[in-house]
Amino acid sequence: MFQNHVSDLLLNHIQDNLNVVITKIAVVTGGDINRVYKLQSVDNTYLLKVNHRYTYPDMFLKEHDGLLAIKKTNSIAVPEIILQGDFENDSYLVLQWINVGPGSRDFSITLGRQLAKMHHSSNTQFGYYTDNYMGSLVQSNRWYTSWANFFIEQRLQPMVKMAIDNHELSPADIRGFEILYKKLPDLFDEEPPSLVHGDLWGGNYLIDTDGKPYLIDPAVSYGNREFDIAMTTLFGRFDNAFYEAYHDEFALQHGWKQRLKLWNLYPLLVHVNLFGGSYAQQVRRNLVLYV
Repeated sequence: MFQNHVSDLLLNHIQDNLNVVITKIAVVTGGDINRVYKLQSVDNTYLLKVNHRYTYPDMFLKEHDGLLAIKKTNSIAVPEIILQGDFENDSYLVLQWINVGPGSRDFSITLGRQLAKMHHSSNTQFGYYTDNYMGSLVQSNRWYTSWANFFIEQRLQPMVKMAIDNHELSPADIRGFEILYKKLPDLFDEEPPSLVHGDLWGGNYLIDTDGKPYLIDPAVSYGNREFDIAMTTLFGRFDNAFYEAYHDEFALQHGWKQRLKLWNLYPLLVHVNLFGGSYAQQVRRNLVLYV
């Protein structure tokens, strides 16, 4: 019996479906929502993610869908999807294991160019075919004809309401957001929707030992591509070579740097609702720049 948190029944279920014998299991640290493991057989290594199927219904189904959406753009790699499903009280996702290598300027250039190519994948409307998750929070993706309305009604308003209900934001904060909603259409020029990763901070990409970038843990939708760029600056900027390569491949609109903290209001509100604390102050500091 393996000394870990994967039940024998779930492990047997996965082995039967993969037609392999797992010889070694190791806990992978760093996940906030899921239990994550490295599985090894004689011939292959896999990443296994497990959570409670009723706490986060269809989370891995949505992740599976997002990874496939990115893969279909033929622009940037994602881990191969091996197996996804539910078993008893668990949901699980088995992915290709990526052996991580060191970062480099060349990697940053490749990541920037490939993300720009992914953003060329477009749609007639902003939104997505299904709702999904941002972290552990459900993310609504109803279709809209404008990014301004989508960002207000599908991103900011639900998170602001939740933060108010959780007593993390004040009536004064609501008034600030109401001012922003009126100003938002004039703060940028609309452009066609792009397929965006949706949660592109530094922990959601990998570089393998050959210097190949992979995107992981998507929260995809068709949105304004500046949203992805903004998230790369939320917890420390990516390498400058990334931004230069992206801009060379798919030039960003004038003033994009001044809008980064605008788009980052959404992930900051998500963090307010998940963790509280100082994130509400960060929301206020960003909000005051635009109202």
